[in-house]
Amino acid sequence: MKPQISKTSFGSITLAGTTYGHDVIIRLNGEVEKRKKKLSKAVYGSSHTVSKEEAKHVYEKGAERIIIGTGQSGILRLSGEAREYFDKKECRIDLAPTPEAVTRWNNAKEHTIGLFHVTC
Repeated sequence: MKPQISKTSFGSITLAGTTYGHDVIIRLNGEVEKRKKKLSKAVYGSSHTVSKEEAKHVYEKGAERIIIGTGQSGILRLSGEAREYFDKKECRIDLAPTPEAVTRWNNAKEHTIGLFHVTC
């Protein structure tokens, strides 16, 4: 069951009544976990670019789409290597500032994973 997102603001996101003060990944089965930003920070020195290593962690077999909330101001980017990785997995990438990505998430019908950056 896909949890609905009821709210996001700088530094937080609320899913199914629980507020998280950090970036999150929503798995295909609806489980919410903390984003492993260190996977990208180790490559780029910042967690504002998603690395191929992080893309591998985020992806799950059977995902048709990944919605990436790029932050309140849209700062987060996807590296070329991460984009190629998702393309090879035939997983559609949907990047948008987090407030817009929340709407896309709540309306998504496909087998979808969410990654939401809650700051910047």
